[in-house]
Amino acid sequence: MPKAKRYESVFMKAFQRLVACVSTGLLLLPILPAQTRADLNDPAAPPAWTAPGLLGKIISPYKRRVIPSINMADSPRLEGLIRAGKIYLSLQDAIALALENNIDIEVARYGPLIADADLLRAKAGGGLRGVQTNISQGPTSVESQVSTGPTGGAATTSTTSLTSANTSGTVIPQIGSPIPSFDPLFTASANWLHKSNPENNLASAGVSNYSYDSKNVNVGLGETWATGTTASYSYNYQTFNSANNLVNSLGPYNQGAMTVALSQHLLQGFGRAVNGRNIRIARINRKVSDLVFEQQVIVTVSAVVNLYWDLVSFNEDLRVKRQSLALAEKLYEDNKKQVEVGTLAKIEVARAEAEMASREQDVTVSETNVLQQEAVLKNALTRSGAATAAVYSARIVPTDSLQINVDDPIRPLPELMDTALENRPELKQTKLSIETSRIGLSGSKSLLLPTLDLLAAITNNALAGDPNYLRVGQPGFIAPGVGFVGGFGEVLAQIFRRNYPDYSVGFQLNIPLRNRLAQADYTRDSLTLRQTQLRERQQMNQIRVDVQNAQIGLRQIRAQYLAARKTRELQILALDAEQKKFSLGASTIYLVIQAQRDLATAEGGEVSAMANYMRARTQMELVTGQTLEAHNIKLTEARAGTVNRAPDIPKP
Repeated sequence: MPKAKRYESVFMKAFQRLVACVSTGLLLLPILPAQTRADLNDPAAPPAWTAPGLLGKIISPYKRRVIPSINMADSPRLEGLIRAGKIYLSLQDAIALALENNIDIEVARYGPLIADADLLRAKAGGGLRGVQTNISQGPTSVESQVSTGPTGGAATTSTTSLTSANTSGTVIPQIGSPIPSFDPLFTASANWLHKSNPENNLASAGVSNYSYDSKNVNVGLGETWATGTTASYSYNYQTFNSANNLVNSLGPYNQGAMTVALSQHLLQGFGRAVNGRNIRIARINRKVSDLVFEQQVIVTVSAVVNLYWDLVSFNEDLRVKRQSLALAEKLYEDNKKQVEVGTLAKIEVARAEAEMASREQDVTVSETNVLQQEAVLKNALTRSGAATAAVYSARIVPTDSLQINVDDPIRPLPELMDTALENRPELKQTKLSIETSRIGLSGSKSLLLPTLDLLAAITNNALAGDPNYLRVGQPGFIAPGVGFVGGFGEVLAQIFRRNYPDYSVGFQLNIPLRNRLAQADYTRDSLTLRQTQLRERQQMNQIRVDVQNAQIGLRQIRAQYLAARKTRELQILALDAEQKKFSLGASTIYLVIQAQRDLATAEGGEVSAMANYMRARTQMELVTGQTLEAHNIKLTEARAGTVNRAPDIPKP
C-alpha cells in the first residue's frame, strides 16, 4: 500500500472513532424535564429546575443562580451589650459591631462576588464589565456638622482619603484582537418541506409538474479554544419522497453528510496570551476587589475609632462643663449669702448669676453634642439605625477612657515610609492596574498583525433509498447497487465506512493596507500604560508625604497635650489661690470668675488635646496601612461578617 494511502487509512479510522463518539453523545443527550422547587432563600421567587446526578449537571448551566436576599438584622452582639437601656461599649466591641453591621462594609462584600461573576464571563469569552473600586469615607463626628464646635472634644483634623477610580457598573469595551466565545455551542434544526415545480426540461424529472416532500435534520457542535483553534462537527440528514419522478433510480431516497472542520489563527488572534487576556485581567480584578474590600474595612474602622474617641472626649468635656457649672453655682450661692449679711454688693450676685447661666449653656451644648455623637455612632454600628426602638432610646456608655502614654516611641520616618509602601492597599491596586494594562496591550499588539487562518475540513457523504417504483421494469432502468438500497441505517453505514469522502485544506489571508485602527489602539494603550506608571510614582510620593505629615502631626499634638496638661494643673492652683484671696478680701468676684473660666478652658483644652492625639494615632495607623494589625482585625472575619471575639462584659 502506498505511504499516502496508508496515512489516509489511519487518519480515517481515527476520524471514524471521533465521529462515532460525538454522534453517540449527541443522540443520547437527555434533555428531560425535572422536578421543580421554590427557592428556600426567597419564598417569593419563581421555581427553578433542579435534578440530581448527571441530569442536574446537564441542566445546571441553564438555571439561574440563587442570590440570597440582603440581611438587615443587627448581629446578636449589640443586644448582648444593652443593659438597663444603656449600651456599654468598648472600643473593641465598637470595631466588632462595625465589622458585623456596618452597611458600607456590607456593600463592599459584594465586590468580590461581582468580580467572580466577571471572571466567569471572561472564561466564556465575554467582555469585562469592570469591578467596583469606590470607597465610602464613612461618618464624621458632630464637631464638623455644627457651626460652632464645643470647647472640648476633638478638633477637626485633615485625614488621608483612601480612594481609587470608580468603574462600578461600566462596560469595558473590547479593544485589540477579538476574543472568541469559549463555551461549546450545540445547534439543532429540523424542517419539513413540500414543493411543486413546473418543469421546462422533461429530461430532468421526466414529468412537467415535478413535486416532492423532504425532511431535513441538522445537528452541530462547535468550540473555540484560547489557542485560537476552532473545531466544529455537523451532521445533516435529508429524506426526499418524490411522488412522480421518472428519472431518479431511487425514490424515496435519503442523503446524509457528516463534517468535521478545523480552523487555526496563525498571526492575529494566535495563542493563549492574546485570547486569554480577559481571563487573566478578570483574575487580577478579583484581587483588586479583595483589596478594595480591605480598603473599605480600613477606612470604616478608622472612622469608627475616631467616632468612639470623640464620644469619649465629648463625655469628658461634658464632665468638665458640669464641674464648671458646679463652681459657678457655688459662687452664686456664696455671693447670695454675703449679700444677705451685707458684706457684698448686689451687683456681684447678678454677675455670678450671669456666669452660672453661661455655664448652663455650655452644659447644654455639650449634652447635645454627646447625643448627636451617639446617633452618628449608632448609625455606623447598626444596620437598622434609628429604626429599632431599643437602640434609638439607649444611651451609649463608653467603657474605655482616654489614656495617653507620652513615652510611646515614634518610629523613624524611613521605617514608617517602608511600612506604608508595603501595606497600603490602594498602592497595590495601582500595581495591579499596571499589570492589567500590560496584559491588555498584548491584544492591541496582536491586532497589528494580518489575519492568516489555516482551514481544514473533512466530510463523509452518503446516499440510500428504495428503487423508484415508477421506473422499475421500464426500458433503460438501471437498478441501484446493493450499497445504495436502504434507509437511515445504510446512510450511517456509508458515512462511517467513508465511502464518499470530501477533503479540503486551505488558508485565508486578510491584510489591512493602512492599519490605522490597530496603530491607534496600540499607541493609546501604550500611552495609558505610561500614565499609570507615572501615577504609581505620584502615589508613592504622596504616601511618603502623608506619612511624614502624620509623624509631624503626632509630635505636634503630643507637645500640645503636654502643654495643655501643664496649663490645667496651673489653672487649678491659680483658682485655688484666687478663691483664698477672695475669702480674705484681697481679690474680687470678677477675678474669681475669670479664674474659673480659665480653668474650664484649660480642662477643655486638655480633653481636646487628648482626643486629637487619639485621632493623630489613628491617622498614623491609616497612612501606614497598619489599622487592621493595630486593632487585631482578621480579614476572614470581616469577609464573613462575624467576629469570633466575645463581647466585653458590660458594667451596669
